[in-house]
Amino acid sequence: MSTQSAGGTDYDLLVIGGGVNGAGIARDAAGRGLKVLMVEMADLASATSGWSSKLIHGGLRYLEYYEFRLVREALEEREVLLHAAPHIVRPMRFVLPHDRTMRPVWMIRIGLWMYDHLGKRVSLPGSQAVPFPHIEYSAGLKPEIRSGIVYSDCRVDDARLTVLTAMSARDKGATVLTRTKFTGGRREAGAWACEIEDLATGAKRAVTAKAVVNAAGPWVSRVLSGVPHRATGAKVRLVKGSHIVVPKVHSLGHACILQNTDRRVIFVIPFEGKYSLIGTTDVPVDSPEEAVDITPQETDYLIEAVNRFLAKPISRADVVWTFAGVRPLYDDGKSDPSSITRDYVLELDDEDGKAPFLSLFGGKITTYRCLAESVLKKLAPYLPPMGPEWTKDAYLPGGEMANFNAFRDDMFDRYKGFPRDVLDGVVRRHGSRTTHVLGEVTRVDQLGRHFGAGLTEREVDCLVAEEWARTGEDVLWRRTKCGLHMDAAQREAVEAYVAAKVRA
Repeated sequence: MSTQSAGGTDYDLLVIGGGVNGAGIARDAAGRGLKVLMVEMADLASATSGWSSKLIHGGLRYLEYYEFRLVREALEEREVLLHAAPHIVRPMRFVLPHDRTMRPVWMIRIGLWMYDHLGKRVSLPGSQAVPFPHIEYSAGLKPEIRSGIVYSDCRVDDARLTVLTAMSARDKGATVLTRTKFTGGRREAGAWACEIEDLATGAKRAVTAKAVVNAAGPWVSRVLSGVPHRATGAKVRLVKGSHIVVPKVHSLGHACILQNTDRRVIFVIPFEGKYSLIGTTDVPVDSPEEAVDITPQETDYLIEAVNRFLAKPISRADVVWTFAGVRPLYDDGKSDPSSITRDYVLELDDEDGKAPFLSLFGGKITTYRCLAESVLKKLAPYLPPMGPEWTKDAYLPGGEMANFNAFRDDMFDRYKGFPRDVLDGVVRRHGSRTTHVLGEVTRVDQLGRHFGAGLTEREVDCLVAEEWARTGEDVLWRRTKCGLHMDAAQREAVEAYVAAKVRA
């Protein structure tokens, strides 16, 4: 395994970017014995990885673009992630209502037959045609819709997936620095001499690494522009995806996938118990800064699309929260943003067989683990001898349980009498680490202040101490989604508490 070299190389691998791909690469590499540093200029999952549609899925619509390898890989990874993190990755049935304006039923059934059989489906039921009205699957839909098709995928807390992956990387020995920016680098003596800056203090320091991975997502091209490299022609296409959240459109547990008149699909997904998450749009943008907020036009687009199917139409007045994110896709030359490949492309540049700089274009949350394996396979000739692949059968922190529902019941028995919203939130966020977060408490008052929405002082302390949370936003919208359930005063109280905790 790797040790610090006599030449003073600080790290075997420097990973730039704290999204799910960067965290996955750092985790895999550290678990194979490499000395790893990961730097993220903001918070973990603060860009693409925190603003997705929150799905672990094969990508049914990718079959239409003949992305068979990507779909197969994603379907297989669905099973891997269900095993690795059952507290944050949960199975879900999806209803595709059908009318005569849509793709023919035979075409959809063929696609779903392939979807059922391309991957190694073990845990999830297959697809089926369902006549409407149906006691369950036509809930919330217009009565004139007479049929639908039901299939399986999974939902995920995307930001927590990223944080848990970074925690696993740290547990394996990686150094993870947030609010730390890669400011440049150059090749020296067969390695990379790089500079990083602590954005909280302005302090800069030099680090060296045998190899660098540019997993900066929307900023991948900007990072490339700051280092010497051979131009390959690989480019990133930035596509903005926006979502709205409304009071739940039906009371049952399934999601809907709706085909709009422009042939794009819109998801309506149960979200945080009381709400439905609706998205997404596909809007080309020139920079990540253009993708910060949803526009009124995007809001209207999503509302109009779902109202074609909903028995009770929604309006702007129903929207309780919105978010937008940017997807950094590999530019394959296609003009339609929806048809651009969601696959990943790895571009490697070296100098005389040394000091590789690998840039990652594209990718999706579902395939982040096998993407990491591909990165390390490509870098293996440049790095010290590594251990074998290991992440496929490994749990993420909190995932060590045979059955999530049984575990949750056990926790409710153990902490009997504690508020249900507190216990439910901790179990869903931390899984088998619940006892670590709550400890040996026997009384509710031992959890400290209850800020609302099930969030207590004790959990916030844990998020600050162990999960890199530094602001109220980190806690309320990425480590948890408690901000959605709180009023302004409660959110301000959390923000003030976290600020004081970090200063102390």
